[in-house]
Amino acid sequence: MNLSTSEKKRKPLKKITKTRLQNIGLYYLQRFESSVHNLRSVLRRRVDRYAFENKEFDKLEAYGWIEDLLEDFSKKNYVSDERYGALKVRDYIESNKPVRYIKNKLKTKGIDEKNIDALIENENIDEVQMALNFAKKKKIGPFRENEDAAAQNRQKDMATLLRAGFEYDVVCNVLSANFDA
Repeated sequence: MNLSTSEKKRKPLKKITKTRLQNIGLYYLQRFESSVHNLRSVLRRRVDRYAFENKEFDKLEAYGWIEDLLEDFSKKNYVSDERYGALKVRDYIESNKPVRYIKNKLKTKGIDEKNIDALIENENIDEVQMALNFAKKKKIGPFRENEDAAAQNRQKDMATLLRAGFEYDVVCNVLSANFDA
C-alpha cells in the first residue's frame, strides 16, 4: 500500500512545557547566534504549531514561559542583541552590503535603531568601495566588457545597484568611474 505524502500520518508533536521550551532555545542557540526578538519568534512558532494541533493547550501561558526564558537567557548572556548585531554588521560589511541593507536586516531581527547606528559608526565603512566591489562581482557598470555595453546598460546597472541598497549618489559615482576589469 503506497500512501501519497498528503495521506501520510504525521507523528504527533511532543508536548510543550517550560523545560522543553528551554531545551529548544538552548539547542537553537548552540547552532546559531540570535537576537532576543528572533529567538522569541522561533519559540513562539513552536508553541503556535503545537497549539494548532492541541486546541486545549494554553498558548498565553506558554508565551509567558518564553518571556521568562528570554529574560533568564539574557541574564546568563546566552543571547545578546549587542553581540548579535556586532557579528552581523561585520559579516554584512565583509559581504559588501550597503549601510541601508544592514540597517533593514538588523531592524527585522529586532535590534534597536540606536544600537544599529552605534554599531555602524564603530565600523570603517567605505560605501563607494563596497559598491565598486559589488559592480566588479556582477560585472556591471565600469566593469562591463566594453564602454559601449556600459553606456547601453547604464539604467539597468543603476537599478541593480539601487536595489542592492546603495545610495543614489554612490551609484552615480560608481557608474561614472572608469576602471579596468
